[in-house]
Amino acid sequence: MNPGDRVRVDRADRSYEGVLLPSSTDEQFVVKLEGGYNVGVDREAAAVEVLEEDVYEIDGSAEEGEDGSTVEFDEELPTIALISTGGTIASTVDYRTGAVTAQFDAEDVLRAVPDLAGRANYRGRVVANILSENMEPPIWQDLAEAVRKEIEAGADGVVVMHGTDTMQYSASALAFMLETPVPIVFTGSQRSADRPSSDNVMNAVCAVEAAKSDCAEVLVCMHATESDDVCALHRGTRVRKNHTSRRDAFETVGAEPLGKVDYETEEVTFGREHQERGGVDLALESSLEDDVELLKFTPGMDPAFLDVAAGSEGLVLEGTGLGHVHTDLIPRIEELIEDGTTVVMTSQCLEGRVCDRVYDTGRDLLEAGVIEAGDTLPGTAKVKLMWALENADSVPEAMETSLAGELQARSTPWN
Repeated sequence: MNPGDRVRVDRADRSYEGVLLPSSTDEQFVVKLEGGYNVGVDREAAAVEVLEEDVYEIDGSAEEGEDGSTVEFDEELPTIALISTGGTIASTVDYRTGAVTAQFDAEDVLRAVPDLAGRANYRGRVVANILSENMEPPIWQDLAEAVRKEIEAGADGVVVMHGTDTMQYSASALAFMLETPVPIVFTGSQRSADRPSSDNVMNAVCAVEAAKSDCAEVLVCMHATESDDVCALHRGTRVRKNHTSRRDAFETVGAEPLGKVDYETEEVTFGREHQERGGVDLALESSLEDDVELLKFTPGMDPAFLDVAAGSEGLVLEGTGLGHVHTDLIPRIEELIEDGTTVVMTSQCLEGRVCDRVYDTGRDLLEAGVIEAGDTLPGTAKVKLMWALENADSVPEAMETSLAGELQARSTPWN
């Protein structure tokens, strides 16, 4: 028996029928029941009968290659590249420990989300198989290169399956590294497929529909509400995860989302200006300066904390309000700048922009050489500075200019 087979499981006085899912251990296997629940079964304690082989067969002729696999479907359908980096959307419960662990490659994800079948031709590629807290800048570069290869190979859109905890950083990284003529859509799930409240199916389906749309930007597609009704499409450089566990954890900061996907009707709509499909030629500039720190100022902070950036190429500060720190820190900041560290100021506030011309502290920071990042989100500013230090002709000009929608022209209340 293999993942995708419909099976009947008899154990003790109970019987189950469902679809066999990939398992994290040889001692147990996992069956998805018709009602959506999953059940883990000890292999030695059950009798298993295969009722039907590979009922969610992906293609019938998947071709394995050096970098991935090609899944053939109807020639009239668009081609969507599914790139897996791991995360909860591609994870299951390890029944030895009870913990969630990243396990699946791209084909496993397709089998775990059979609703994807028939929506597109799929190409599968695995860049990493990690939980997103283990994401690192070199993997961003590998991911950007994989996306470039898929688009060059004819993909009409790309879906990146990624853990939610650091998704906003990875989405920002690709937005700066790639000019794309097709949609690049990040998606994930807050709850693994083993849980009946999992959001993986809806998010994956909506992400594929978004990847078929006319918005040629890096997007994040996740639940817009706690219900299974609509997914929001967030610009990759303006989104952050604002809740640890809610299914609608992601929000666009300072504006409405770019668009949405209605899960029932599959309609994709956009309410804000966006880059259109085919508007630019594919280009990749993936060099990054990884010696960049992000530091949050808090009252009472010892200036010695700034020593973490000593010798670094860049430092992004999360200041208070309009972009302030204690005046006692300014001399140390000035020393860092004189020693060659580029220092960029952002705000801890969720909305609004840095303006260091209002108060004396801000003016002193500007005189010291600090660069304002406007309303760029702190995490996005770190990724942008990493990219700008390697690719921009003028780092200050780049940090004060919107390159991928990260810096809004105006900060106004929208709700």
